[in-house]
Formats: sequence, structure tokens, C-alpha cells
Amino acid sequence: MEIGSATIALAALGQATRLSVFRLLVEAGPEGRMAGEIAEALSLPGATLSFHLKELSAAGLIRGEPLGRFIRYSADFRRMAELIGFLTRNCCGGQVLAVCGPAPRKPARRAAKRAGT
Repeated sequence: MEIGSATIALAALGQATRLSVFRLLVEAGPEGRMAGEIAEALSLPGATLSFHLKELSAAGLIRGEPLGRFIRYSADFRRMAELIGFLTRNCCGGQVLAVCGPAPRKPARRAAKRAGT
């Protein structure tokens, strides 16, 4: 993924309603959800939802599949993985991502103190 594509995707996700729609579709998995189900789950008017779905589609983060008069939307997991990969590329100088995380906690030494050592 190039910086231009990442910027477009991040801008689309940088709005609360669109982020909620995207998270709902990620949660739904590859089967996705019908537009009406999304609107109901997030209490969104149809026109508002349509605007946000258009923005997410333009950013390549979701896909719509026509099913008769209805459209089923699903997250584009390949595109999501590309965005995550772009954001974490060269993390900590290219080391394994786990190295970049917080240091593991040291076990408490309470038991030794209680035993008088």
C-alpha cells in the first residue's frame, strides 16, 4: 500500500460513524450485513448510511454485493490487512512486531516476602 491509498483509507475511518460501520462489518465477517441491518444496528437514517457506505467503498475498505433490490456490504479484509501492514511496516526498525509492544510484567514477589525471605 502506498501513502496516498493509506491516507484515503485512514481519512475514511477518521469519522466516528464510518468507523462504527466498518467495525460492524469487520465483526460480521466475510458474510457481511445488509444495508438495512447496518442502519438498524447503528440507528442511522438511510440517507446518512448511504453517504458513509459510499465513502468507505471509495476508500476500498468495503464492498457492496447487489442481491435483488438490496445490497449486502462486507469489509474488504485484504485491504484492511494492507492498511495494518502499512502502519506497522518497519516497526521498531523492522524487528518482529511483538518486540515493539510493552515489556512483559515481572512476576510479583509477594509470595517470597510473605515467606520471610
